[in-house]
Amino acid sequence: MQREMGFVELDHHCRLLDIGESEVLALTQGLQVHPLYPAVQDIESLRIFMQSHVYAVWDFMSLLKALQARLTCLTIPWTPNFASKKLARLINEIVMGEESDLGMDGEPTDHFSMYLEAMGEVGACTGSILKTMEQIQALGPKCELSAILEVCKSNLTRAQYNFVSYHLNLAFHGQAHEIAASFFYGREKIIPLMFTSIVQVLRRHQMDCPRMIYYLERHIELDGDEHSLMAGDCLNLLCGQDEQKWLASSRVASQSLRLRSELWDEVYFTIMGRHQV
Repeated sequence: MQREMGFVELDHHCRLLDIGESEVLALTQGLQVHPLYPAVQDIESLRIFMQSHVYAVWDFMSLLKALQARLTCLTIPWTPNFASKKLARLINEIVMGEESDLGMDGEPTDHFSMYLEAMGEVGACTGSILKTMEQIQALGPKCELSAILEVCKSNLTRAQYNFVSYHLNLAFHGQAHEIAASFFYGREKIIPLMFTSIVQVLRRHQMDCPRMIYYLERHIELDGDEHSLMAGDCLNLLCGQDEQKWLASSRVASQSLRLRSELWDEVYFTIMGRHQV
């Protein structure tokens, strides 16, 4: 006889099976109070943070576009996608906000470009990320994932590579509900919590980085008030009452959060190492 589902309310919006709840909660809470945030006390430490975090800003878009590709039609000629039209609307609205938001100057921009501008403002090095983008673009639009990962491996640190390679693998090969789980729990739900902590530190130390603060506060507003709710709706619609999909979602959510924590650990130790030289 099939056992009864053990769904639990992880927050006001989404459910996970009880087998995965405690780990996701613990990882989320750990990221909310990670020691990295108070360590960002000056412009140099902010540069170190941004030079690593930019890779998470970049691969966020791959997860988002992978969801859009699975839930809508992005090919020519256009043909109808028979997924829920509510799912299509939800994901398209998130894409619009991420790919064509308004920057500080009131002009449309994507959030990756917005972040690069913030890096330039504080003198953070963009060489590594721009080199990575250039080499990947040179591979062509139909390149294999393995070739993309080779480029990343040659340019990224270990924690950066582990984080990016996991999410690119997910974007290329994951099921829609798995991508949605990473996108909701590993991005839209946790980002406002993490960014609030960072903004508090930047303001406390009166750092001159208005574009970075604008980027962070825009995500606190957009993800906290709109996109996290939409992403949660997507995950609920994709999993429904399917226990196996919720189990898979729990595993993916935990791994995304764990890799984020490892990325933050690496940045934290890099910053702290400056003070020990």
